[in-house]
Amino acid sequence: MPPDGVPELEGRVALITGAAGSIGTAIAQALTARGARTVLADRDRAHLEGLARDLGTGRSTWIAGDAGDSSHVQDAVRLATERFGGLDIAVANAGMFGAHAPIAEYPEETFTEVMRVNVVGPFLLCKHALPAIREGGSVIITSSVVGLTSDPGICAYATSKHALVGLMRTAMKEAAPRSIRINTIHPGPTDNAFQHAIETTVTGLDPAAASAVFERMIPLGRHATPEEVAATVAFLVGPGGAFITGATIPIDGGMSV
Repeated sequence: MPPDGVPELEGRVALITGAAGSIGTAIAQALTARGARTVLADRDRAHLEGLARDLGTGRSTWIAGDAGDSSHVQDAVRLATERFGGLDIAVANAGMFGAHAPIAEYPEETFTEVMRVNVVGPFLLCKHALPAIREGGSVIITSSVVGLTSDPGICAYATSKHALVGLMRTAMKEAAPRSIRINTIHPGPTDNAFQHAIETTVTGLDPAAASAVFERMIPLGRHATPEEVAATVAFLVGPGGAFITGATIPIDGGMSV
């Protein structure tokens, strides 16, 4: 909290897609704790309702739907502006993994669905949120360590996460005249159900053994916590990140180096 005692995000309104996942939930908690009011969007109605209640009546609200559906994203932006009087922060955090297979064997329908969720979804959030975001606001797009690197068998996921860098760099230059900052974050393996499911799929091992394989790839030797990812987001959208835009921020324990 700043020296004057006013929370650093007081008066700011944030819209978070993928808010029911562990990282989305941690981001919502971190931004609310710093004074922001939050609009939570995800498919998981029950989780959203409980999270909004925990964050506090009058501080948070929710809307259930598909982040890859244009009308849902428009409704979420409208909810933010009508309920809380404006929009300052948008976090495109919804995503999916897809399959693990060589390119020649990768299911076309799965590739298409990964692109719809992981690329079209953030595009729609930028498309509909940017006109509503007030001057000096911020957009965070959740990519991945494999948006900076890649490995065999993950063509859809890696392609989608690389594509977000191009989206961010274009949107950043378009939004800069209004002092709106746009960055991608690139989490490495994070201690959550989403990541552990990927690890078992990729390695074919039980969860503990699969986790150990991935931790050997990380110079810091451990998974990130959702709260560590959220703390980076909170920094970027707050006053400390006021001159950071167009950046690809790794939160990966050195894995992408």
